[in-house]
Amino acid sequence: MAAPTATAAPSLPSQEGGSSWAETAYRGEVEVVDGTDEDQNVLDGVVFDDRNRNSSQDRGERGIPGVQVSNGRQVVTTDAKGGYELPVDDNTNVFVTQPAGYEVPVDEHNIAQFSYAHLPEGSPELRYGGIEPTGPTPDAVNFPLARSTATKKSQQNCIMGGDIQTYNQTEVEYARAGAFTDLAQRTDYASCGALFLGDIVGDDLSLYPRTRELTSMINGPARLLPGNHDLDYDAADSEHRFDTYRSQFGPDYYSYDVGDLHIVALDSVQYRAGERYSGGLGEEQLEWLRQDVAQVPKDKTVVLAAHIPLLNFNDQTLTQHQVAEINQIHEIVSGHEAVAFGGHSHTTEFMREGDSTQGWAEVMGVEELPFDHITAGAISGDWYSGRITDQGIPTALQRDGARPGVLTLESRPEALTDRFTVTGEDDSVQMAVGVNSPRYREWFEANRDNGGSAPAFEDPTVVSAADLAETTYLTANVFAGSTGTEVTVAIDGGEAKGAQRTQSMTGEARKIGALWSDPVAVQEQLVHGGSVAESSMHIWRSALPADLAAGEHTATVTSTDRDGTVSTETIEFTVTD
Repeated sequence: MAAPTATAAPSLPSQEGGSSWAETAYRGEVEVVDGTDEDQNVLDGVVFDDRNRNSSQDRGERGIPGVQVSNGRQVVTTDAKGGYELPVDDNTNVFVTQPAGYEVPVDEHNIAQFSYAHLPEGSPELRYGGIEPTGPTPDAVNFPLARSTATKKSQQNCIMGGDIQTYNQTEVEYARAGAFTDLAQRTDYASCGALFLGDIVGDDLSLYPRTRELTSMINGPARLLPGNHDLDYDAADSEHRFDTYRSQFGPDYYSYDVGDLHIVALDSVQYRAGERYSGGLGEEQLEWLRQDVAQVPKDKTVVLAAHIPLLNFNDQTLTQHQVAEINQIHEIVSGHEAVAFGGHSHTTEFMREGDSTQGWAEVMGVEELPFDHITAGAISGDWYSGRITDQGIPTALQRDGARPGVLTLESRPEALTDRFTVTGEDDSVQMAVGVNSPRYREWFEANRDNGGSAPAFEDPTVVSAADLAETTYLTANVFAGSTGTEVTVAIDGGEAKGAQRTQSMTGEARKIGALWSDPVAVQEQLVHGGSVAESSMHIWRSALPADLAAGEHTATVTSTDRDGTVSTETIEFTVTD
């Protein structure tokens, strides 16, 4: 693959005052007041302005009225003195929704602190520990907030990172050298922070302390939500399926405000011991979502984030990998500008308002998308598979051929946009350009079932006159490509002509196989291991002219996304007699 032509990265907001995140971070914790509450079935407390930033409500630190607090079932609003009270049982998360203009404290690993887990008896016996007994309902639980001009600004950058999913220490080091090193070098997301979209680890929950080492590298608050590989699989009761996760990172669903955004982190993994997990919220969480969104002003954008995405392109006919209550969720957020993010599928999918597929209509009852649904890709890529690059990290090309990376949601007064950044690269790297020839397709079919042991496809950019006569395509896998993206191809400096997207997203079924594959990714995957990119919603292709002269040729491929961002890559290929 030829090197792309560099384009300027978009201008980004910088850390306020030029200070580093480590120097300015509001560090602290939720204040649990000693003593036993008279009514053990009710938890009360205050949301207060922590002016001296010591996490305790001192004299002169007033309560903040009008702030949402929830027990995961009901949502209440603090009174004129910042007070709240909520019912609790023997397994309750109580959490505050951060208002724009304030920030919650973070711990020494940058994990946001905004919740209290109430389990008087603690978790049942679990392999990875779960939650220690919290004892009787305390006298009060107070939520400290510090004033912040940064979280009030309309200009925000929010990191959405999918599936860190480390199975061992080697993979922790891959994550450290890859996406987390990239995030450590950026300072543009300090006020909104990073939201990691589940599958924080890969079943071994003893690796959570290693995850904390990773989040300590970032320059902003870290928030997380759970995935199917974060389950306490030995929990007999579904109510305790994420207890170990909760002990480390907080509630499994919650919300917070920053700028013009109301961000809702959802738990989209349903599980009962002895059964397969499935995609869904459950009635209790769905009712919480109704109450939560009902409090959101109409001028705020609702950002929904979940591990199993609300809808997915690659898995569009599989209910397990999409959220059962999708139509109810669409109804709940109707009337608001909205966007949804997910992880789970190890693909990068920018699905836009108005897009439709046969699978969504037939399986999920969704005729077309009412707002953008984005699968943010995986930090682990294709489970850290493939060969090790010069950067010391695996290629890990995903199931749709996209490279691993993170997504940035960019909120501005004039528009909400998104930007995908490939791990270890700048923003000029947005596509992979290759050749899909009859010879390639023959090699694909012969080796489709030999993943990781296939012989290398020799001379991938050499095509014969016979290949041209049988149809050979130049392909462009535009990682963040979507409806509204335009791709052109100019051969040997000639006129740029439009390429055709292989999936129009106008109600057709998913296309799969050699003809629809990404040859650049597949040639890596079949030889070096990993999934096979034989289907993708973001491939464009252009048939090479059948009468191209023998010799060396150059093609310039240009993608322009719906926001006007331009990326260019060139490829050299040879035609033989």
